[in-house]
Amino acid sequence: MNNEIPVISLQRLPIYLNYLKSMPADRAYVSSGHIAEALGMGEVLVRKDLAYTSATGKPRVGYSVAELIAALEDFLCCNGCRNAVIAGAGALGRAVLGYGGFSNYGINVVAAFDTNPEKVGKEIAGKPVYDIADAEREIKKCNAELAVVCVPAQFAQEVADVLISCGIKAILNFAPVLIKAPEGVVVRHIDVAANLAILSSMI
Repeated sequence: MNNEIPVISLQRLPIYLNYLKSMPADRAYVSSGHIAEALGMGEVLVRKDLAYTSATGKPRVGYSVAELIAALEDFLCCNGCRNAVIAGAGALGRAVLGYGGFSNYGINVVAAFDTNPEKVGKEIAGKPVYDIADAEREIKKCNAELAVVCVPAQFAQEVADVLISCGIKAILNFAPVLIKAPEGVVVRHIDVAANLAILSSMI
């Protein structure tokens, strides 16, 4: 776990990684200034962010693209394999289960949980849906450490408590409510409606 890097810097690292991977295959080197200009960021900011990784640039040359990609992937644990589960197999949960980009970051979504008997026992996007009552058994069986909460707000805390008690160490919460978690468990909240409201206020 990378505790020394500020969260805001950590959030930008995948942006750099995606940009570097989109560059022409024959591009050997790239400068922090080029990255900054392409992404609309400050050059000093980019250099500071990249300094948290093992990447080192050369004066007047810049960073080796291949080495910088490798450093970012290593820092973001993209080369490992961590299992994740989805709590809630409704419309949002199904969309998350069907997303194919998790493997780019070393994450393997292995299962979903729900309480609806019409969904339990079936598969969505090739992933089994289990009853939330069986969470402890199934999470331990698949050795999942990450979870995505896609349930209505009134059930989010209860579901999170169950997941945490089963050994989940980090939660991505899509429910429009703050989830409380004990020390040692990381929670990231994404309220789509609230973010749209922020965007609306900016135009």
